[in-house]
This record gives sequence, C-alpha cells and structure tokens, in this order.
Amino acid sequence: MLMAHPTVLRNLVEQYEALRLLHAESGSTEARQRMDDVAYTLCVSTGTGDVDSALVAARHRLPGARPEDDSVLTA
Repeated sequence: MLMAHPTVLRNLVEQYEALRLLHAESGSTEARQRMDDVAYTLCVSTGTGDVDSALVAARHRLPGARPEDDSVLTA
C-alpha cells in the first residue's frame, strides 16, 4: 500500500476536524460534499474503510505519535 506523506495526512486531519467543528455535515450541499471528499481521501490515504478508523490511522502515522501505544486501536 502506498503511504501518504505525513504533511498530507496532517492537512487532511485538520481539514476534517475543521469541517466537523463547523457542523458541515448539516450545512450546505457544498459543505457536506467537501466533508465527504476529505473523509474519502483520508480513508484512501490510510487504507481504511471508515473515517473514524482513518483518523486514528492518520494520527498514528504523524510525527510525534507513539508507535508503541496502540491502546486506541484495541478499545
């Protein structure tokens, strides 16, 4: 599997979190589409099937993540 560059992952995570904070899922058609697009790109970039898993996987790959700490993945 190709791995996205950490800068790309960080940007996607930040975009998704900003859209979620702005409640884009209940906003205009364009806002919902943007959120869906970012979620899809996160999933493809991390090889996951849902946005929650994609966020965990992306954060795990970012610099400063503790690779030995997989407690979030086993919960």
